[in-house]
Amino acid sequence: MPRPDLLANNEAFHRILTEGVNVTYQKDGNPRGDLVWLMDFKKPDNNEFLVVNQFTVVENGHTKRPDLILFVNGLPLVVIELKNAADENATVHSAFKQLETYKALVPGLFTYNGFLVISDGLEARAGALFGWLQPLYGLKSADGESEASHPNSQLETLIQGMLHPNTLPDLIRHFIVFEKSKKEDPKTGITTISTVKNWLLTTSTTPLTGP
Repeated sequence: MPRPDLLANNEAFHRILTEGVNVTYQKDGNPRGDLVWLMDFKKPDNNEFLVVNQFTVVENGHTKRPDLILFVNGLPLVVIELKNAADENATVHSAFKQLETYKALVPGLFTYNGFLVISDGLEARAGALFGWLQPLYGLKSADGESEASHPNSQLETLIQGMLHPNTLPDLIRHFIVFEKSKKEDPKTGITTISTVKNWLLTTSTTPLTGP
């Protein structure tokens, strides 16, 4: 089940990332206000992209090393877990379970997360922290024109498409939403508000229990 604190922290950071940070500074002895951006959405080439293999994360006595983390301007926006296609026990499901372990033991890493990626070398999926896109087989290829017609192209399509430096900022700013829903308990009359992080994409998402 989603951790409310993790989701709330992730939503708060996403707002800062996409709406900017209000700052005050002194100029000519007078206070001035301005908006500082953690990512350049207008000119993606100004952003610094760095992929780190086996980056060590230590939190609350736990040490974890995700397969790959994509940093943008020093922010760990994409966590990628890969499994060996030659191993029959290594599937997208095992990659998903590994990420679930990371979220439980080192949740601080995911405060900054834009989305997650899992792959077994053949099938690839992207996830919005707690919901997963359907397999990329049959979707448009990285150029957006032709069909990604073979499973072997799924991971390549995802990397060249969703993780492209010109595409990633746009996805994070315009295609990720935090949807609110209200539910009233008929017995107590108490109304609770729940949040789901989702995609504004044409593809549906799978249940929150995993791909």
